Amino acid sequence: MTDAVRAVRLRKTYGVASSAVVALDDVSFSLRRGSVAALLGPSGSGKSTLIKALGFVSPAEKGQVFFDDRLVVDDGVAQTDLSRLRRQHLGFVFQKANLTSFLNARENVELACELGGKEQGRRRARDLLSYLEVINREDSYPEMLSGGEQQRVAIARALANEPTLILADEPTAALDSVRSRSVMELFRKVAHDRGAAVLVVTHDHRALDVFDVLYEMEDGRLRPYQGQGA
Repeated sequence: MTDAVRAVRLRKTYGVASSAVVALDDVSFSLRRGSVAALLGPSGSGKSTLIKALGFVSPAEKGQVFFDDRLVVDDGVAQTDLSRLRRQHLGFVFQKANLTSFLNARENVELACELGGKEQGRRRARDLLSYLEVINREDSYPEMLSGGEQQRVAIARALANEPTLILADEPTAALDSVRSRSVMELFRKVAHDRGAAVLVVTHDHRALDVFDVLYEMEDGRLRPYQGQGA
């Protein structure tokens, strides 16, 4: 399969002059459709900054990002409508599910379908909840769902626009080991079944066998994962 996203020599700094902190230091990266990758590393290593750059939330000031082999960011300058690209082709999952409290599970996914320009939102939402095995909770509001159920609904919401790329930032940090593994396995299922590329930022080493490829970051640099204690 082709690359969903490819980054070439990204550089991102915060601050100015002598106080500048290099968050991304010459980072090159690619992720193919249908694959699921883990991104590990200590806090402050640049993981979330890379997610934001790849998700066009906060582009790097140097380097290029290609999406489906099309140049979309060049040295911090957008080459296309990034808001539309995010809305129609990217999915996001975060540590907290951040579901809309006054909407039930199905309505949360329906809203994402509408924002992504997908028709038949109700049917699509029900199909996604069924796919993620929470259709029995479609009428439940977020406060009635367990942490694992909320994340399944959040993943369904991320799938609403049939994304090419899903970016997940610490999606299992608040879950126990059993629920954490279940969510990680769902990401693999989504990637392999639906041809999406999935990048998961995580500190959890208990389910690394789920992933097709492992990366780690340290001091703004990206490299293949070398194992704990390496």
